Amino acid sequence: MPTSLSEGFRTFSSNLEITDLQASVVATRQQNVRDVLTSEFEVLDTFLTGSYRRNTMIAPLAQADVDVFVVLDPRYYHDNAPQSLLERVRTRLRVTYPNTPRVSKNGQAVTITFTDFNMDVVPGFHRQGGGYLIPDAAGGRWISTDPKRHVEIWSLANQALNGDLVPLLKMLKAWNRTHSGFVRSFHLEALTLAVLNNVTISDFPSGVRYVFEHARTAFTRPVLDPAGYGGNLGDYVDMITGAEIANRLESAYQRARDAEIRITQTRIDLAFERYRQIFGDCFPAYN
Repeated sequence: MPTSLSEGFRTFSSNLEITDLQASVVATRQQNVRDVLTSEFEVLDTFLTGSYRRNTMIAPLAQADVDVFVVLDPRYYHDNAPQSLLERVRTRLRVTYPNTPRVSKNGQAVTITFTDFNMDVVPGFHRQGGGYLIPDAAGGRWISTDPKRHVEIWSLANQALNGDLVPLLKMLKAWNRTHSGFVRSFHLEALTLAVLNNVTISDFPSGVRYVFEHARTAFTRPVLDPAGYGGNLGDYVDMITGAEIANRLESAYQRARDAEIRITQTRIDLAFERYRQIFGDCFPAYN
């Protein structure tokens, strides 16, 4: 077990990574799914997207979603409404994976529930003017997005922060998961990017404290897609959920602030306790 905060955060960061074996399984299975759809539809492009592609997915893999984006020929757009397109994709995948626990339509994707992780398959089309259109079955409409642009934005932001953004995002996701997961993953990532705009991260203790401190107010304002599509990413948050999130952000900030005070008092053991209260058991215990 670690005896210093730097060791503690290194171990914490490592604990949030999926294993090489799991990464190999994901690579094989997502390629198989892409091959299945390419054999059934006229496909213009396929690629990984979501937190897996942005390198912000956290362990355990069993609680994660791997996103596969499939760009279809425009004729499928003209021949199908959003819900019927998802149903066509679901039907094809159900034939290939009859023994998986579940293959179902899920918002803008078809979700394959494997025994060890979920895979979201998102069909879409090239959008005039850039980006892509994806189906929204619940709203019966097409939504504009650009997951490739998201990867570019996240990568540039990570470079600007000397590679510290990605591990910091993973830490914040661990906090969110530990405290009920009220904030959607992409919303949390975009919120963090907004908070850290033009900010330098000197170390992870001050970095997490800074995000919690400023997210308390930033969360109450609209958080827009950094790629320039759609409205407020926090539109799903109702009054009750918003109050719960505000309480959790405030508690996390106070604990992170107290941890930094304990560090200055050389009470590293108490600092470790505070970080375990924030992040849960993924953060190591003090030796």
